[in-house]
Amino acid sequence: MMKRLLKKRTRKIILNAIIAIVAFLVLAIELYPIAITVINGFRRDIHILSGQPFQLKQLTLRSYELVFKNAGFRLGMQNSIIVGLLSTAISVMIGAMASYGIARFHFKGRNGLAYSFLVFRMLPQISLVISLYLMFSAVGLRDTISGITLAHTSFNVPYVIWLLLPFFTAVDKAYEEAAMVDGCTRQGVFFKIFLPIVAPGLVVAAVFAFLNSWNEFMYALILTGVKAKTAPIAINGLLGGETLTWGQACAAGTIMLVPVFLFTLGMQKFLIRGITAGGVKG
Repeated sequence: MMKRLLKKRTRKIILNAIIAIVAFLVLAIELYPIAITVINGFRRDIHILSGQPFQLKQLTLRSYELVFKNAGFRLGMQNSIIVGLLSTAISVMIGAMASYGIARFHFKGRNGLAYSFLVFRMLPQISLVISLYLMFSAVGLRDTISGITLAHTSFNVPYVIWLLLPFFTAVDKAYEEAAMVDGCTRQGVFFKIFLPIVAPGLVVAAVFAFLNSWNEFMYALILTGVKAKTAPIAINGLLGGETLTWGQACAAGTIMLVPVFLFTLGMQKFLIRGITAGGVKG
């Protein structure tokens, strides 16, 4: 009996060690590009392009100084923050209302409507961006904050709807019925009952919607010009021209990581709770 327990305990230790090693390798592979970007942001272009191995004496803040002096990059960061927050707020609100309607109301074609949002989310951006370009140009929304915000909202809303469906479906109907008996309107039920209950799901949706908007490149490349360009477009501009300013591009990429890191870190507790709840409820 003792030998069997020892063997079982040994197998468990070995299994945990293997899992830890694999997890460490996956994490190292995922973080390697980020580490290279951060390090190269503190090196001169000549050291990067020459392929010299990294040395502490190569560290410099010159690339960051040039990036912060770059008016185009500052404008891109400002636009990315504005567009990210606006598209996230709009997407979460519209997506929550649509998800609530699909989850709580039974009507003909409900499943078809839900899956139509999913199919729309699967469409490649390149197949839609030309139509959006022509439409935005016709109504004067090209190269505007409003236009790029609407474009980002268009691909965030279906994502939010499907992410929130398990949360709204899992809410007990007793809450809704009790609120209606007490005289609460349908609007009041949504805002006062459902939104507080599914708050963890809303946080998860907000985080991923913001990340989708923050990292988006295709729409921003074609639908913006000078006034409404976002940070990814501004960073891409650092790699154009006669010289490749890899140091500045890496420094700008590192700066672009900071808002995402702070936003995700601030929402970490709610994010983990929401993902866990969504996994259990789904």
